[in-house]
Amino acid sequence: MIKLQVIGNLGKDALVNNVNGKNVINFTVAHTERFKDAQGNQKDKTTWVDCAYWTDRTAVAPYLKKGTQVYVDGQPDVRTYTTQDGRQGATLSLRVLSVQLLGGKPSEGGGSSDGGNSYQSAPPAYSQPATSGPSASELTEPLDDLPF
Repeated sequence: MIKLQVIGNLGKDALVNNVNGKNVINFTVAHTERFKDAQGNQKDKTTWVDCAYWTDRTAVAPYLKKGTQVYVDGQPDVRTYTTQDGRQGATLSLRVLSVQLLGGKPSEGGGSSDGGNSYQSAPPAYSQPATSGPSASELTEPLDDLPF
């Protein structure tokens, strides 16, 4: 098994969907790495990860708001595609096994004593066994029980 761990900020609010009777929370996480190029200039590289969290515990979804910092881990999946103009592209997606809220986005009011940098408290981490739901490629196929 390959495991991917990502710490980053949500790019938009999470969406709860129901696919074939199973709940899935979809969200995107952006991770930005800062580095210096050969000339010594500061550069940023952002990697976006599309996340699918198959779970019946959807109570975490309201906390997954744009800008919130999260830790997610799960199994990665790279999908390739061809654009309308014929170019090849790829996306990185993650079948989430657990998600932990590391902090909220900064408060909007800015009236706190720490200069507006206060964070909302985060609820506990949520996780689920690896067999929580079908992968994207299995959505049209029936689920089979494994012999182990």
